[in-house]
Amino acid sequence: ARAAKAAGMKYAVLTTKHHEGFCLWDSKFTDYKSTNTPFGRDIVREFVDAFRAEGLKVGLYFSLIDWHHPDFLVDMNHPLRDQDRAKVNAGRDMQRYRTYMMNQIRELMTDYGKIDIGWFDYSYPGEDGKGRDDWDSAAILSLVRKLQPGIIVDNRLDLKDVPGGMDFITPEQYKVTAWPKWNGKRYPWETCQTFSGSWGYNRDEMTWKSPHQLVELLAHTVSHGGNLILNVGPTGRGQFDNRAEARLEAMGRWLALHARAIYGCTEPPTGIVAPGGTLLTYNPELRRLYLCLPNYPMGRQGIAFADRVAYAQFLHDASEIRISDFCGELQKDTADESGYNGFLVLPVVKPDVEMPVVEMYLK
Repeated sequence: ARAAKAAGMKYAVLTTKHHEGFCLWDSKFTDYKSTNTPFGRDIVREFVDAFRAEGLKVGLYFSLIDWHHPDFLVDMNHPLRDQDRAKVNAGRDMQRYRTYMMNQIRELMTDYGKIDIGWFDYSYPGEDGKGRDDWDSAAILSLVRKLQPGIIVDNRLDLKDVPGGMDFITPEQYKVTAWPKWNGKRYPWETCQTFSGSWGYNRDEMTWKSPHQLVELLAHTVSHGGNLILNVGPTGRGQFDNRAEARLEAMGRWLALHARAIYGCTEPPTGIVAPGGTLLTYNPELRRLYLCLPNYPMGRQGIAFADRVAYAQFLHDASEIRISDFCGELQKDTADESGYNGFLVLPVVKPDVEMPVVEMYLK
């Protein structure tokens, strides 16, 4: 919880149960749980207490899928999918599984105080899948909203077309290029991403995103109006390994100097477009633009909205950035082709931060 706060996180979501069905709390409805291991403790309780103590909001992830439960019907995603379906599904009863699932959701939404986010994962409707009828998603959502009136719920209950059936959209493991919509309506959204190529700890997984990639991903997400949630998988000792710690620390260092470009920000106003190779976030309350420079230019950066900017400065040190108009015919020609109407005059050498940001006060 302290590492999350230091990294700049404002909320965290715990995987209380993933698809394999193992529960990290002392559920009354199964023996397959953390309290029946040598560890012997209710991890959900410790998590919510620790994160609340650090002032972070708390979310709980709950897998609708449960490959351990004897009544969960084998389908196209189940580890037993290649076996004789009639044989492996004989005696299985999804109604009994639904009762079990509802009992566990009730526990999580009743026994741990205020829960800010309900993260249910996931639906895959179809002949050999599972959707809203298999989960009784309407009943799940009704129960959750009754027990936690202030909660927000993700879009994976297969209730997208039901009024109030979701509060936010969850694109996973890719960069969103425009604000996600459903039936033409823009929704709040959060992209779930991993530090490496694995959701859980994997000793031999080496495709870790660099601090630069992660900072850019954060700004990119905010530039399209979204939130970023980054998955951190602890080791078998319950610790973050040095790679995870290094990235959390790097993001915390960057955010300590660039928080204004992220918190309270969204996509820029209509008509203001980020120059190629840059990212733009906008704080509507402060009326300030934040030009993020993942690919640092040498000396100057053209912008097409110079006439709307009253003042500019680097965000990390509050040093002024001069805005130049055009001088010389060659520069005019270049500007005409690009649509620029001014240049930010930058140092040739990149500042010693992961990704420099220019803060611009609008007129």
